[in-house]
Amino acid sequence: MMDDPAEDMGIVAFDFDGTLTTKDSFTTFLKWRAGRARWARGMRRLAPAGGAYLFHRNRGRIKAAAVREFLIGVPREELEIQARAFAEAYAPRLLRPDALRTWRRWRERRATMVIVTASPDLIVQPFARGLGADVLIATQLAFDSEDRVAGAFLGRNCRGPEKVARLEAMFGPGVRLRAAYGDTSGDREMLKIADEKGYRVFRESP
Repeated sequence: MMDDPAEDMGIVAFDFDGTLTTKDSFTTFLKWRAGRARWARGMRRLAPAGGAYLFHRNRGRIKAAAVREFLIGVPREELEIQARAFAEAYAPRLLRPDALRTWRRWRERRATMVIVTASPDLIVQPFARGLGADVLIATQLAFDSEDRVAGAFLGRNCRGPEKVARLEAMFGPGVRLRAAYGDTSGDREMLKIADEKGYRVFRESP
C-alpha cells in the first residue's frame, strides 16, 4: 500500500497507548507528576474505585476517578506546561521504534495522520505535535469557570465505538481509513473501518 501514489494515501489512524507507546501514558504522567508519596496515597484512596471496576468494567469511570484524585483544581495552563515537560522527558522512553518507523513512512507518503486515544487530550497533545500529527482525537478534560480541571470529562471516553463516532464527526459519516493500528478491544471498531488493519503489530521497546 505504501507504494501507491501519495495523493491516494487517505487517512491513517493510530491508537496511542500500547500502540505508539509501550504503556499507558496517562497513568505514567499522573505518577510522574504526583511523586512517589502522593501517588501511593492517591492509589490507596482509589482502591474502592478499582474494586468497583471489577463489576462495571467501565474504564471511563475509573479514569475519571483518577482525574478527580490527582488533577482536580489544577489550572489548564499549569497542566499544559507539565504535559510538555513530561513529553520531552518521556517520549524517548515511551515511543516504540517500530511504530515510529511506520508512522514516518505513512507521513512521508502524505497520508492524513490521526492519533485516536482514550487518554486525555492535554496529556497527549505534546506527543502529537512532536510526531507531526494532523489531528488528535482524544478524551477531553472538563474545566470549570476558572479554567481549572473540574474532575470529569467533557463528553464520552474515546474508546470502542466512540473512536469511530469521533472520526465520523471529524471526517464525515461513513469515513474509511486507509490504515489503522491498535492493541486492545477498544480499537476493534476503528480497525473495522480500515483497509489495512494493524492489530498488535508493534512490539519494540526503546
